[in-house]
Order: sequence, then C-alpha cells, then structure tokens
Amino acid sequence: MSFTPRITKLNNGLQIPTVGLGCWQIRDKSKMKELVKLAIKVGYRHIDTATSYTNEDAIGDALEEVFADESYGVTRKDIWVTSKLSFAEHGYENAINAVEKSLSKLKLDYIDLYIIHFPGSSGRAVDDPELPSLRKASWLGLEEMHKRGKVRAIGVSNYQIRHLDELMKYATITPVVNQCEFHPLLISTELRAHTKKLGINFEAYSSLGEGNLVNGNYTFEELDTIARAHGASIAQILLCWGMQQGAIVLPKSSSEARLIENFECQKFTLTQEEMDQINNISSKVTKRFCWDPSVVQ
Repeated sequence: MSFTPRITKLNNGLQIPTVGLGCWQIRDKSKMKELVKLAIKVGYRHIDTATSYTNEDAIGDALEEVFADESYGVTRKDIWVTSKLSFAEHGYENAINAVEKSLSKLKLDYIDLYIIHFPGSSGRAVDDPELPSLRKASWLGLEEMHKRGKVRAIGVSNYQIRHLDELMKYATITPVVNQCEFHPLLISTELRAHTKKLGINFEAYSSLGEGNLVNGNYTFEELDTIARAHGASIAQILLCWGMQQGAIVLPKSSSEARLIENFECQKFTLTQEEMDQINNISSKVTKRFCWDPSVVQ
C-alpha cells in the first residue's frame, strides 16, 4: 500500500477510518460475506451497515471467519463496525432491542457506532406530531446501550438542522456523526456548517450520486479534467473531494477492482482551485438521489 489510510477523530476521542465500506443494496448473503472478507484483505477497516439492509448476519459470519483466521492480520479492535436503527424501530425499548438483535447478528460483543437511520418513522406521516417524541425515545434508548457498553458511540443520519437542534436539547451524549447524502449536486453547505458547529462529524453516503456521477447519467467537464490531471477515476476524485470537505466517506461496490479503486482515493489530494471547481457544479445542477429528510417535521 503506497499511502497511509486516513483516520478521523470523533468528538468522544475515538478514531474512525475515514473510508468505510458501504453495504447498502447488497442483500445476497454469500456475496456480502465474501465482499467483507475481500474488503478487509484490500485494507478496509470500517464496515457500514444497517438493520434495514438485512445483511448484518452475513457480515457477522464474515467477521467471525476473519477474526479466526490469522492470515487476515486483524482482531476485533482493528475493525470499526457501524449499524443503524431502522425507521420501523423508533422508540426506547425498540432501540434497545434493535441493538441487541444487531449484536447477535453481527456476532459481536459491542458495536462501534449505532445510528438513528432516519428522522421519520415507518407508517407515520412526515408531519406526524409524535415524531419528535419518538426520536427522543429512540435516542435515549441508544444512550442507555452506550452506558451499558454495548455501543462505543452513537449518532444520527439524515438529520436536518431542526432535527439536530431538537436533539441537542435533550441529548446527554452528543452524537459523533450525522450521516447524510453528500456529493457535488447536493453539497448541503448550511447543514454541514451547523453539524460542525455542534461538534459533530459529517459522514457522506451516496458520494457518487448513486452511481449517476460515474455512469454517464450526469457528466461534468470539470470532473473529467481533474481526474485526468491526477491519473485518477472520477469516483476517486469524488471521494477525495468529500474527504477534503471533512467528510467520512462510505463507497459501496460489489467488485474487487472497484473496492480497490475506491480505497485508493486516499492517495490523492486536490488543489483548492480543483475543490472550488467541483463545489461550483452545484450552481449548475442540484439533485437529491435518495430519500428526502427535509420534509420530515
């Protein structure tokens, strides 16, 4: 490996690998299991999953084999594992039970980071007046599991500014991350600034715009030019841009070549001029490819 993998320090002092393996949309259990094992061989030390991805058990099987096989050269403390509370699991007891189920499926004694996946709740309207109280109950449930030592850190995902401000009124543990969709077509400047102001790290999902920024659906001359200048792929440039914006990035891929390519985004550094050129793409097109948490009250 010709580079040193990057590390991000969280507000509780823990250190998280800045590039993680995103596991969304990989539901084939045998495929997921082999992908995790391959990713660890490549150098990944950060696995990001969720209860709603329905692949925690496959990841658990993979980790069990990896930890038992000395050829991988890693132990439990070397691998950061994140999972998330589904929008169907809101509530104090539900949150506690969800963590216990995740621990069982992942075959772990503790989970490094557990996140509230979405501010809304399954089966409830986005303007349901009970949502704030459900979010609070869920958060307090995660705080309880943190106190029990079942999770080392807790965070949120898809929280907008008002959701964060609401949370900070009752949280006794500050979330370590806010994981949101983030790419040049959705740069969320105000949200990122507010997250930083609260001392919360920003995590990015869909850094490649659900593939749309690399598969030809959306093309930008700036990205092509910058990629050629660095001898890099557009995917690597997008991930590098995200990291230089201060984000933890979570690319997903089901092929070995792409796993390696994504991980090697850490070899590159963009100039400020290149960063500005990519930032300016949002002035041409603004697009959200995933769910929209801004409508949730």
